[in-house]
Amino acid sequence: MKALHTLFTVIHSLIALLFTLAALALIWVASSRGWQILNAGLNEKATLHIVEVLGTLASGVVALQIAQTVVEEEVIREAHISGPTRVRRFLSRFMVVLVVALAIEGLVATFKAQDSAADMLYSAALIVAVGILLAGWGLFVHLNRSAEELEPEAMQAAKGEDHKVS
Repeated sequence: MKALHTLFTVIHSLIALLFTLAALALIWVASSRGWQILNAGLNEKATLHIVEVLGTLASGVVALQIAQTVVEEEVIREAHISGPTRVRRFLSRFMVVLVVALAIEGLVATFKAQDSAADMLYSAALIVAVGILLAGWGLFVHLNRSAEELEPEAMQAAKGEDHKVS
Protein backbone atom coordinates (compact mmCIF):
# COMPACT_ATOMS: atom_id res chain seq x y z
CA MET A 1 0.00 0.00 0.00
CA LYS A 2 2.94 2.31 0.73
CA ALA A 3 4.22 1.85 -2.84
CA LEU A 4 0.80 2.76 -4.24
CA HIS A 5 0.71 5.88 -2.09
CA THR A 6 4.19 6.83 -3.32
CA LEU A 7 3.06 6.27 -6.91
CA PHE A 8 0.10 8.63 -6.41
CA THR A 9 2.41 11.25 -4.92
CA VAL A 10 4.71 10.98 -7.93
CA ILE A 11 1.76 11.24 -10.34
CA HIS A 12 0.40 14.29 -8.50
CA SER A 13 3.86 15.86 -8.65
CA LEU A 14 4.04 15.22 -12.39
CA ILE A 15 0.58 16.72 -12.92
CA ALA A 16 1.58 19.80 -10.91
CA LEU A 17 4.74 20.13 -13.01
CA LEU A 18 2.71 19.95 -16.24
CA PHE A 19 0.28 22.60 -14.94
CA THR A 20 3.27 24.78 -14.03
CA LEU A 21 4.80 24.40 -17.49
CA ALA A 22 1.45 25.24 -19.09
CA ALA A 23 1.16 28.28 -16.81
CA LEU A 24 4.62 29.50 -17.79
CA ALA A 25 3.81 29.01 -21.48
CA LEU A 26 0.56 30.99 -21.12
CA ILE A 27 2.34 33.76 -19.22
CA TRP A 28 4.99 33.88 -21.94
CA VAL A 29 2.35 34.05 -24.68
CA ALA A 30 0.48 36.81 -22.84
CA SER A 31 3.67 38.77 -22.25
CA SER A 32 4.76 38.46 -25.88
CA ARG A 33 1.35 39.45 -27.19
CA GLY A 34 1.14 42.37 -24.76
CA TRP A 35 4.53 43.61 -25.88
CA GLN A 36 3.47 43.39 -29.54
CA ILE A 37 0.34 45.41 -28.79
CA LEU A 38 2.31 48.12 -27.00
CA ASN A 39 4.88 48.27 -29.81
CA ALA A 40 2.13 48.60 -32.43
CA GLY A 41 0.77 51.65 -30.65
CA LEU A 42 -2.31 52.15 -28.58
CA ASN A 43 -5.12 52.52 -31.09
CA GLU A 44 -8.87 51.93 -30.85
CA LYS A 45 -8.54 48.12 -31.10
CA ALA A 46 -5.82 47.99 -28.45
CA THR A 47 -8.36 47.76 -25.63
CA LEU A 48 -9.82 44.53 -26.96
CA HIS A 49 -6.39 43.03 -27.54
CA ILE A 50 -5.20 44.02 -24.06
CA VAL A 51 -8.30 42.44 -22.50
CA GLU A 52 -7.59 39.27 -24.51
CA VAL A 53 -4.05 39.29 -23.12
CA LEU A 54 -5.54 39.60 -19.64
CA GLY A 55 -7.65 36.52 -20.35
CA THR A 56 -4.58 34.55 -21.41
CA LEU A 57 -2.67 35.79 -18.38
CA ALA A 58 -5.57 34.83 -16.12
CA SER A 59 -5.52 31.34 -17.64
CA GLY A 60 -1.84 31.14 -16.75
CA VAL A 61 -2.58 32.17 -13.18
CA VAL A 62 -5.37 29.58 -13.01
CA ALA A 63 -2.98 26.84 -14.16
CA LEU A 64 -0.36 27.99 -11.65
CA GLN A 65 -2.91 28.06 -8.81
CA ILE A 66 -4.08 24.57 -9.67
CA ALA A 67 -0.45 23.38 -9.64
CA GLN A 68 0.10 25.01 -6.26
CA THR A 69 -3.09 23.48 -4.84
CA VAL A 70 -2.15 19.99 -6.06
CA VAL A 71 1.35 20.30 -4.59
CA GLU A 72 0.18 21.66 -1.25
CA GLU A 73 -2.79 19.33 -0.78
CA GLU A 74 -1.62 16.11 -2.39
CA VAL A 75 2.17 16.16 -2.17
CA ILE A 76 3.17 18.23 0.88
CA ARG A 77 0.19 17.66 3.16
CA GLU A 78 -0.66 14.27 1.70
CA ALA A 79 -4.22 15.22 2.54
CA HIS A 80 -7.10 12.90 1.95
CA ILE A 81 -10.20 14.85 1.10
CA SER A 82 -12.68 13.13 3.36
CA GLY A 83 -13.72 15.51 6.14
CA PRO A 84 -15.84 18.62 5.70
CA THR A 85 -12.96 20.96 6.56
CA ARG A 86 -10.69 19.48 3.91
CA VAL A 87 -13.45 19.49 1.31
CA ARG A 88 -14.25 23.15 2.00
CA ARG A 89 -10.61 24.21 1.88
CA PHE A 90 -9.83 22.31 -1.31
CA LEU A 91 -13.03 23.32 -3.08
CA SER A 92 -12.67 26.95 -1.99
CA ARG A 93 -9.18 27.17 -3.44
CA PHE A 94 -10.41 25.70 -6.70
CA MET A 95 -13.53 27.89 -6.81
CA VAL A 96 -11.54 31.10 -6.33
CA VAL A 97 -9.46 30.24 -9.36
CA LEU A 98 -12.44 29.13 -11.43
CA VAL A 99 -14.64 32.13 -10.61
CA VAL A 100 -11.87 34.63 -11.35
CA ALA A 101 -11.01 32.92 -14.64
CA LEU A 102 -14.63 32.79 -15.77
CA ALA A 103 -15.23 36.40 -14.74
CA ILE A 104 -12.26 37.53 -16.81
CA GLU A 105 -13.46 35.40 -19.72
CA GLY A 106 -16.85 37.11 -19.36
CA LEU A 107 -15.12 40.49 -19.52
CA VAL A 108 -13.20 39.47 -22.64
CA ALA A 109 -16.39 38.13 -24.24
CA THR A 110 -18.22 41.37 -23.43
CA PHE A 111 -15.53 43.46 -25.13
CA LYS A 112 -15.59 41.18 -28.18
CA ALA A 113 -19.39 41.20 -28.38
CA GLN A 114 -19.79 44.96 -28.61
CA ASP A 115 -20.45 44.70 -32.34
CA SER A 116 -22.81 41.71 -32.22
CA ALA A 117 -25.93 41.36 -30.10
CA ALA A 118 -25.94 37.58 -30.60
CA ASP A 119 -22.46 37.30 -29.12
CA MET A 120 -23.59 39.36 -26.14
CA LEU A 121 -25.79 36.41 -25.09
CA TYR A 122 -22.66 34.29 -24.60
CA SER A 123 -20.98 36.88 -22.42
CA ALA A 124 -24.18 37.49 -20.44
CA ALA A 125 -24.61 33.75 -19.88
CA LEU A 126 -20.99 33.51 -18.74
CA ILE A 127 -21.42 36.33 -16.25
CA VAL A 128 -24.68 34.81 -14.96
CA ALA A 129 -22.85 31.49 -14.56
CA VAL A 130 -20.20 33.26 -12.47
CA GLY A 131 -22.96 34.65 -10.25
CA ILE A 132 -24.55 31.22 -9.87
CA LEU A 133 -21.17 29.67 -9.04
CA LEU A 134 -20.56 32.34 -6.40
CA ALA A 135 -24.01 31.83 -4.87
CA GLY A 136 -23.61 28.05 -4.88
CA TRP A 137 -20.16 28.32 -3.37
CA GLY A 138 -21.48 30.64 -0.65
CA LEU A 139 -24.29 28.22 0.13
CA PHE A 140 -21.83 25.33 0.25
CA VAL A 141 -19.53 27.18 2.66
CA HIS A 142 -22.50 28.14 4.85
CA LEU A 143 -23.85 24.59 4.99
CA ASN A 144 -20.37 23.12 5.38
CA ARG A 145 -19.74 25.25 8.45
CA SER A 146 -22.46 23.32 10.28
CA ALA A 147 -20.79 20.04 9.37
CA GLU A 148 -17.43 21.35 10.56
CA GLU A 149 -18.93 22.15 13.96
CA LEU A 150 -19.82 18.46 14.31
CA GLU A 151 -16.18 17.46 13.73
CA PRO A 152 -13.99 20.02 15.56
CA GLU A 153 -11.09 17.53 15.63
CA ALA A 154 -11.02 17.51 11.82
CA MET A 155 -10.71 21.32 11.81
CA GLN A 156 -7.84 21.14 14.30
CA ALA A 157 -6.10 18.43 12.26
CA ALA A 158 -6.40 20.51 9.07
CA LYS A 159 -5.09 23.63 10.85
CA GLY A 160 -2.26 21.57 12.31
CA GLU A 161 -1.03 20.74 8.81
CA ASP A 162 -0.84 24.38 7.74
CA HIS A 163 2.72 24.65 9.05
CA LYS A 164 3.80 22.23 6.30
CA VAL A 165 3.16 24.84 3.60
CA SER A 166 4.20 27.97 5.47
